[in-house]
Amino acid sequence: MTERLFGALPMGWPTVLAFAAAAAALTAVFLICPVFKGSSFERMGVTFEAWIFFAVIIMANCNKPLEAACRTFVFFLVSQPLIYLLQVPFSALGWQLFGYYRYWFLWTLLTFPMAYIGWYIKKKNWLSVLILAPVLAFLGFTAFDSARQCLRSFPHLLITALFCLLQILLYVAAFFPDRRQKLVGLLVSAAAAAVFFFVTPQVDLTVIEPLPGEPVFSETASIAAEDSSIVNAQFHDPEAGVVYLHAQKYGSTTLVIRDEGTESRYTLEVCRDEKGQDRIRITPQE
Repeated sequence: MTERLFGALPMGWPTVLAFAAAAAALTAVFLICPVFKGSSFERMGVTFEAWIFFAVIIMANCNKPLEAACRTFVFFLVSQPLIYLLQVPFSALGWQLFGYYRYWFLWTLLTFPMAYIGWYIKKKNWLSVLILAPVLAFLGFTAFDSARQCLRSFPHLLITALFCLLQILLYVAAFFPDRRQKLVGLLVSAAAAAVFFFVTPQVDLTVIEPLPGEPVFSETASIAAEDSSIVNAQFHDPEAGVVYLHAQKYGSTTLVIRDEGTESRYTLEVCRDEKGQDRIRITPQE
């Protein structure tokens, strides 16, 4: 299966263009239909996991590095703007939606040199391991993060976790014939997951929220969360009772606001809702 997928597929220009159109249409469906909101399918239009897979398929089925670079570049040059074009009739932003394309256009430009170098994974030697190491690291920590979110809110991102894990196993099986190479490839993915676990915060959520009851505070009012390791708090607009909150891990703490001899206290709860989205709930304390 791996030999056919990564080396025996026809990858002429008609195939590349049809592949780009099909990938764009499928991604647009996932982004437009509300049923896919917040799911692993919607991530196809936001993150890189699926597009890495598509790029590897194209590169591995080309005969020369320049051919791989040109066809991968055209694949992204066609597919990415087409995704936004298909969304325009269904989006409240209309043509302004293309403002988000700038990010993907920069990555599209980078696909040319990346695919040129990436073609050499077909050599199936230690150079292949070196080239694929960043990809395996990315897939490793993405798989771990998705699995962690899945455990908190099953089955949220289960498909993403399994898809990333499947990619790791496919690349190791297809491009690393030596057992030592396979071991290194798997260790790279595992190490990335371990680093993600120990280094990254549980949550990285920033919100600007009005406090319940629309209280009014003076410009000299002080604000602080009792446990700043959970949430950091600042005033965004004290006179409107609007606060800036940055959450770094799950849990509860008390927000204390002191203003001209009075003290107001609120419970801040950092949690994941039923849709698998991180939230900060603010509740006044009596």
